[in-house]
Amino acid sequence: MEYTDYIELGLNGEAPLKLILCGNVQGENNHKIGVVSVVFATNDKSLAEQKIHQLTAENPDHYYMVYSVPLNTDLTKLTHYPSIEITKEDLQG
Repeated sequence: MEYTDYIELGLNGEAPLKLILCGNVQGENNHKIGVVSVVFATNDKSLAEQKIHQLTAENPDHYYMVYSVPLNTDLTKLTHYPSIEITKEDLQG
């Protein structure tokens, strides 16, 4: 699947809460760290769609993902919950 397909899955998921996460690498040379943060939350699908397009345009070097999240749920019990993988290779180079 392509990146845009994953975005569509998140936007069109049944759960009411839409979370946008941002993943990026910060620092220089041997002092790099991977950071994943929640940057936007809404119950409005169209607002989430506008925001993710705005964020990706403003910060093309960051990685954004949108998730549909059920309320009152232990997210760690889901088969896939909001997360972004940052690999060792991301921190090198």
